[in-house]
Amino acid sequence: MTLKLHCFGESGNSYKAALALELAGLDWEPVFVDFFNGGSRTDAYRALNPMGEAPLLVDGDTILTQSGVIQQYITDKTGKHGGAAADKYEVMRWVLWDNHKLSSGAGMTRFLMNFLPEDKRPKDVIAFHQGRLTGAYSVLNAHLEGRDWIVGNGVTNADISCCGYLYYPEPFGFVRSDWPNIDRWLSNIQGLPGWKSPYDLMPGSPADRA
Repeated sequence: MTLKLHCFGESGNSYKAALALELAGLDWEPVFVDFFNGGSRTDAYRALNPMGEAPLLVDGDTILTQSGVIQQYITDKTGKHGGAAADKYEVMRWVLWDNHKLSSGAGMTRFLMNFLPEDKRPKDVIAFHQGRLTGAYSVLNAHLEGRDWIVGNGVTNADISCCGYLYYPEPFGFVRSDWPNIDRWLSNIQGLPGWKSPYDLMPGSPADRA
């Protein structure tokens, strides 16, 4: 049965789930959520996800939301991306760190800088988030010194989660060349069979709304 991922291209959290599905080699298809026109707030969508968010995964009778949960489901289903048994909690630690420290700030900053009208962009708030993100990039860059992957010897959900917003072309203060270990690690992920950029993997992009 084909898994259906309700998602949209601009969503870094959707990308984490889509990339996990693609790298795991599962049979899946994207279902476009027209987020910017209220697609996640319709009664039909909220019947599936009362939180009104994307991504949302449907696998038969199983309905899951939140990217980290979907990633773990894919791991349980396929045995992929979980790392060695001894690494289970280290992988979880980095997924939770990303959700709180990296993706939350990157997603908010990217939205404020690119998806709001220019005269509505709060410069002080953006600067605050960029400062916090610099701290997060520093932690990740230092951790990746001498490492190809965040945990263990291969790609795990830690990598798939932490890279979620870092491939997007819109400016939000992250420049790969400023962080050589992160840059090298992102290239490692790009070299995996099945890797695709967010706008190549999911429907919906700023160009579609231009």
